[in-house]
Amino acid sequence: MKKSIFKGRIIDLSVETVTLPNGATAELEIITHPGAAAVVPMKDETTVVMIRQYRHAVGGFIYEIPAGKLHPGEDPRECAVREVEEEIGYKVGNLEPLLSFFTTPGFTNEVIHIFLGKDLQPGTQDLGAEEVLEVLEMPIDKAIALIKEGTIRDGKTIIGLQMAYLQLKGF
Repeated sequence: MKKSIFKGRIIDLSVETVTLPNGATAELEIITHPGAAAVVPMKDETTVVMIRQYRHAVGGFIYEIPAGKLHPGEDPRECAVREVEEEIGYKVGNLEPLLSFFTTPGFTNEVIHIFLGKDLQPGTQDLGAEEVLEVLEMPIDKAIALIKEGTIRDGKTIIGLQMAYLQLKGF
């Protein structure tokens, strides 16, 4: 049985009564999310383009890779290309899939698809009213160091940067 609690612009929240594989019955709070795409945009072999974005839920600015929510039926590649141009003002010439992962499978079905973006060309930044951010360029080695020191704390960004770093190093 599924009881809808809230339907929003980004998520839907429901309480579901389910029978688990071990036969136990449980009431689970489930957030349904359409999924997202994110890109590690590389200006060259060593320089990553990132954003420092205001996130009210965590109380301030955080470092992130460009990302956005999938539209209904949208291919993650299309979303990735769109979000890079909207957020950092670059068009991606070459988009390579890195991985897809569940963000928090204990309570949501959200999947983020992460890509490596190369061959960046100038495009047009087009921020929404709720997007407060600055575009930054830095060596990917520095971005990895910022993860290690705890400055970069966003999960998709940590995963994306580490996967891109490994791929760029030939792993």
